[in-house]
Amino acid sequence: MTGLVERWRAAVRGAGATAAEPDLSAAGEDLLRRWEEPHRHYHTVGHLVAVLDVVDAEAGWTGDADSVRLAAWCHDAVYDPQSPGDTNERASAGLATELLTGLGLPASAVTEVERLVLLTAGHRVEPTDRAGALLCDADLAILAAPAAAYDEYAAAIRREYHHVPDENFRAGRAAVLRDLLDLPTRYRLPHLAARWEQPARENLTRELTHLHWRGHAWGG
Repeated sequence: MTGLVERWRAAVRGAGATAAEPDLSAAGEDLLRRWEEPHRHYHTVGHLVAVLDVVDAEAGWTGDADSVRLAAWCHDAVYDPQSPGDTNERASAGLATELLTGLGLPASAVTEVERLVLLTAGHRVEPTDRAGALLCDADLAILAAPAAAYDEYAAAIRREYHHVPDENFRAGRAAVLRDLLDLPTRYRLPHLAARWEQPARENLTRELTHLHWRGHAWGG
């Protein structure tokens, strides 16, 4: 995980942190421990890396890529599948504010990271919000994965919600899928939209159809 901590330190320094290097490293290591919690199956370090890789590849889209990187680090730092609504996103935003303030980031940078983390609750981004577009596109990249990888993602989400009865899970998951399909677009960066929009819609529609089929097959 050394390389990941180095990526964290580079981003937090780039955003203006004034804390000593050991404190920066300790903060990154603490975040990684959160991402490694045993109840996570999709919202893991693997997801964090995938989001960071997209942000790094598309960093030229925004003039504030380090804030987007820090938001990526923090956006699922608090993740409890039993929490309702946007509780996890709000708690993750609060953690980001506390953590980054303690590391000496300027207040404006802390506010921006908090704002970005909160966007991941619904992935609804204003057309002029380039930083928000980059983060949300990176966060939803899995939706456009090849069918087999998408199915692994969907199965991992089900494992995270193993405590929810099948009928309730199908209803809740279907609502999430419909919300994603109802977005004006899943992706805002034009070249990503051109590549990812169609496979994402196909994956979401296929999973939604499968959930409905299972409900009818089981008398749900």
